[in-house]
Amino acid sequence: MSLNLASFLEVTAQQHPDTIALKLDDYTMSYDVLSASVKRVANLLRSKGIERGDKVAIMLPNTPHFPLLYYGILSVGATVVPLNCLLKAAEIQYQLEDADVTVFFTWKLFEDEAAKAFLNVDTCRHLVVVSTPDDMSKPKVGEAFMPLFMSASSESDIEQTTAEDTAVILYTSGTTGQPKGAELTHFNIFFNALFAKDQLVRAQPGDVGLVVLPLFHSFGQTCVMNVGLLSGSTLTMLPTFDTVKTMEIIQRDKVSFFAAVPTMFFWMLNLENADQYDLSSLRMVVSGGSALPVEVLEKFKQRYGVRILEGYGLTETSPVASFNMPDMLSKAGSIGTPIWGVDMRIMRDDGSFAPQDEVGEIVIRGHNVMKGYYKKPAATENAIVDGWFHTGDLGKMDEDGYFFIVDRKKDLIIRGGMNVYPREIEEVLYGHPDCVEACVIGIPDHARGEEIRAYVALHGGAETTPESLRDYCSERLARYKVPREVVMMESLPKGPTGKLLKRELRDMALKEMEG
Repeated sequence: MSLNLASFLEVTAQQHPDTIALKLDDYTMSYDVLSASVKRVANLLRSKGIERGDKVAIMLPNTPHFPLLYYGILSVGATVVPLNCLLKAAEIQYQLEDADVTVFFTWKLFEDEAAKAFLNVDTCRHLVVVSTPDDMSKPKVGEAFMPLFMSASSESDIEQTTAEDTAVILYTSGTTGQPKGAELTHFNIFFNALFAKDQLVRAQPGDVGLVVLPLFHSFGQTCVMNVGLLSGSTLTMLPTFDTVKTMEIIQRDKVSFFAAVPTMFFWMLNLENADQYDLSSLRMVVSGGSALPVEVLEKFKQRYGVRILEGYGLTETSPVASFNMPDMLSKAGSIGTPIWGVDMRIMRDDGSFAPQDEVGEIVIRGHNVMKGYYKKPAATENAIVDGWFHTGDLGKMDEDGYFFIVDRKKDLIIRGGMNVYPREIEEVLYGHPDCVEACVIGIPDHARGEEIRAYVALHGGAETTPESLRDYCSERLARYKVPREVVMMESLPKGPTGKLLKRELRDMALKEMEG
């Protein structure tokens, strides 16, 4: 079956050519101009030799350039590889190499780290640096985007791809410390966005959606960008989250829907003089990424008169898997019920399914489950067993079919909606010459859900400080992965076999916080 995710944008542009598609403060772009710009990007890529199946990486903030490049890449049948804007050179290099990226687009502010990575990847042939229209400076490495873009034709046909072709490779952290690229097909993403548009967000022409979630993340891509552009809505963009700016944009542009992570709602509710902003235009607000505290949900409804719909999903599930639906009862603390066409069950360790109220691992199957992890068949077989994707999250189901997250089977830390795996940080700490033992845990944090704490033991006589270890991590890890606290110990607790006892450290941290 032929299907290209970029096709729906062309249809929307034909139906609503003069409607504003994208807005960034005073700058606006109509659907007609967006469509022509996407075609320019497609021709730019063809001039670089990009063909169907090639991989093209983008490392961009929430500006109009992101959808331009995203749909332009898809239009030539290539695969989009969005990179987290906070990554450092070594992390970028790994993902460029792992995904077999041929062309890499990066934002000017990220140029230094991107260039370091690019110069170390032999298979990546082109680095293109994107900047604001008023910045015409020549990149230190690679080519400037604007001259290439302006010289490309705005006439182009969309390459025919199949529903099962990979549209996007999104990197998700792995327990081994190396991220894995989840391959999402054109059908995975299209159907997830279509469902979210019609049944969840219910977006339509005339709506205004706020793009505050990072578009390099599947939640922002599906539930905001693809939903908004599929529906003919206007998307008003915020490059990075700022509480005051968020409130100002909602009031200024009369935003009717947006998606966010719990941390963002927390800061909105706790902003000084929050009552001075008029948020009465809000019709639909959805939350995901991590558990939404019941207190935040109730306060938001009380203050702004709109119910936050909480859902659940993972990068590997495109991402939406379950939600508290608009026309159904919402249960505080619940991740809702499975979306149409998706099965969610609670599985015991022996592979049998658990009855209601029994805790087990949440497993998922359906149209939203990824094709697999790119070039990692063993990891794919381990994650998808007999058609069921194993989430690693522990949960239970009540008598009404609503699911509740209880705990996580993996050591995953979710800090402000961003997934962080302790192993990745531990490996960096072990690279420090003074570090003998390292163990990283998540500790409860009212604002961000969880914060990162590292416990470290040093060689005898070493005088390294917690601050210098944090600086060491900052040079090698994205900012959101850097431990907020580093606790020094003479030695870390271990079991009879010498295994570090992470649970003992967690218990110790919780008692310390309670005391």
